[in-house]
Amino acid sequence: MIKRPRLLKMLSVVFLFICLCANAQEPYGTNKYIEKANQLTAKKLDSAIYYLKAGIDYYSKQKDTINLINNLCQLSGVYDNVLDYGKSYDGYWEALILADLSDDDISKSRIYQELGWLYTAYRREEESLRYFNMSLKLKKKLFKEKKISRDYLVSNYFAIVNCYRVNHNYVMAKTYLDSCELSLKKIDPNKKSYYVETEKGYFDAVAGNYDNALSTLNDTKLFFEQKSPSYLTVVHFLMGEVHKLKGNLEEAIMHYKESLRFSEMYNKHLGYKLFNYEVLSQIYYNQNNYKEAFFYKNKAQELNESIFGRKSKNHKHLFEIKDRYRLQKEKEKALLKEVRIEKLEDQKRIGFLQNILMGVVVVFMFLYGFLLFRNLRRKHKLEKQKTNEVMMLKNRELTASALQLIEKEEFIAKLKQNISKSDAIDAKAIHNMLKGFQNSPGGNWKEFEARFTSINQSFYEKIRSKYPDLGQTDLKLCALVKLGFSSKEMSSLLGITIESVHTSRYRLRKKLKLEKGENLIDFMSTI
Repeated sequence: MIKRPRLLKMLSVVFLFICLCANAQEPYGTNKYIEKANQLTAKKLDSAIYYLKAGIDYYSKQKDTINLINNLCQLSGVYDNVLDYGKSYDGYWEALILADLSDDDISKSRIYQELGWLYTAYRREEESLRYFNMSLKLKKKLFKEKKISRDYLVSNYFAIVNCYRVNHNYVMAKTYLDSCELSLKKIDPNKKSYYVETEKGYFDAVAGNYDNALSTLNDTKLFFEQKSPSYLTVVHFLMGEVHKLKGNLEEAIMHYKESLRFSEMYNKHLGYKLFNYEVLSQIYYNQNNYKEAFFYKNKAQELNESIFGRKSKNHKHLFEIKDRYRLQKEKEKALLKEVRIEKLEDQKRIGFLQNILMGVVVVFMFLYGFLLFRNLRRKHKLEKQKTNEVMMLKNRELTASALQLIEKEEFIAKLKQNISKSDAIDAKAIHNMLKGFQNSPGGNWKEFEARFTSINQSFYEKIRSKYPDLGQTDLKLCALVKLGFSSKEMSSLLGITIESVHTSRYRLRKKLKLEKGENLIDFMSTI
């Protein structure tokens, strides 16, 4: 039995889940809070953070999951850029819970990628690649389902390239760089990404093609000066790396310092500050310029301590980064599990009642069908019986009429015979009178056949279809046999002798292919 407070808590979770699902799985856009924050990030970081937090409060009240996740990720990105990885992770973690509850795969793929970047900043290559690959797998599924464009795949490949480059795994980095270029060509053969071009330029230098590398990086520098100056932090760092590989250390130092200037100017890509401090310290040390070497070494240590040191709040998150999300997910699963159990039990009870109801309906339908079939069969039987009775009655009337004709003919024949024997009567005159009343055999048959056909409409059709060789005389004989006339009655009605009737019956049996023991009258009754 679930206690009332616990039940209310579970219902609240379910209600929140339904509200979140209502806005899930939609493409990312922007909103007024993010637009305002983007305008302030470079110069007034605190104001940018204020607007993003205001957006989070607003969209939480509005139950607008998509914009809420978008603002959380944007704020986490700002914290990431200024090296506040603890707050950055908190934001991504909260966004991931919302995306997971609302089953928003688009948001989850984005957050997995951002977590990959975060682990790259922590220099934990294995964890970083795990999240990047989780994001890539999800994006491939979404692309296959036509929910996102191929550009999202390029973004993921580019992130993996950066991870491998930072960790000096140039073989794998080049492999994913090729994937970037291949995906771009599939979008448009002429499509170019200057972010990808920047990485390409650096890898040309790794391969020893310094002139090509510097030419490519100069092109990307011109592009980012116009479109996204904050990214010049990365471009100048890579240009410094190329000049260092080429042996031109003065040029290298100049570009490293330019990279530092742009990172401080735009409050973005501050992770490259650490890279610049470390490499400048090493160059000055190799040049025996220990003062500058110590200065940049000290800068690197201070920055490293503030991010990853024991007293750093980020250090704590470094150890909690797995457990917090795992524990929260376990709590959510436990609550949802209880809700699902209740739901399954209700579904089981409903299913059981549905099965009983279905069984009753099936039995009722079976009984109804059985009774309906029996009623129709009985009705058909009664109708057939009634039809047969009417037909039999009419056939009896027809037979009686035919017999009356025969009796009339016999009476007239006898009367003529008696008159012929008497001399006192004018026999000729009486013969003429009787002749007028007496029908010819052909006339008798036509009258009989007309009445027979009206009663037994399908008789001639059936017998003709089965036995097409039967002649007119055969058909007449079949009709008389069906009505049960004797040979004498047949001879009188047909105007032929009894012997002729016997002969006709014999021929008819042969045409009908009846065996010796088969009765002709019984056979005709079946037609």
